Amino acid sequence: MNRPNSEELTVEFLKNISVTKAIGVILLISGAAFLFLIWLIYFRETAEETAAWVANLPALNALLNSASTVFIILGFLAIKKKEYVTHMKFMLTAFVTSSLFLISYLVYHNFVGHTPFPGEGLIRPIYFFILISHIILSAFVVPLVLTSYYFAFAGKFSTHRKVSKWTLPIWLYVSVTGVVIFFVLNAYV
Repeated sequence: MNRPNSEELTVEFLKNISVTKAIGVILLISGAAFLFLIWLIYFRETAEETAAWVANLPALNALLNSASTVFIILGFLAIKKKEYVTHMKFMLTAFVTSSLFLISYLVYHNFVGHTPFPGEGLIRPIYFFILISHIILSAFVVPLVLTSYYFAFAGKFSTHRKVSKWTLPIWLYVSVTGVVIFFVLNAYV
């Protein structure tokens, strides 16, 4: 079992930042990112021409979301075994794949904008239920993930565990439904 002491897993400068200040910065960054995304998808003019590779980005996004899902589950399994360093590596990798997803998603929507759903019948309300819950929870997952990382790297492991009990299922839901949305939308476009 790889059980390092807490000093080996912390980042010194984060230990000296007050929780109030850290949460404030996290909420400011998360809110600005979410508002930028809404503006990009729904209010910004789309590009008149796009490169051919842009059409491949939704598949890349689904792959990155799938990878995030796998790393989140592996990180959860590692922490259940009290393999702290392994847990940290898997969760950081999940963060990287989720961040790469977000970058790819922003690039795609920079060129394409909003993608309407043409499906009809029973699939339409199912799709929109999944999409709307995905969007709402994705707004919460960014600050939750950043807060979980802050508490972990600040050495506040008890609070990290409490926040992560909410972060884990929401992050998993957002990652999984991102893939589901891709496949459902892809089946009708």
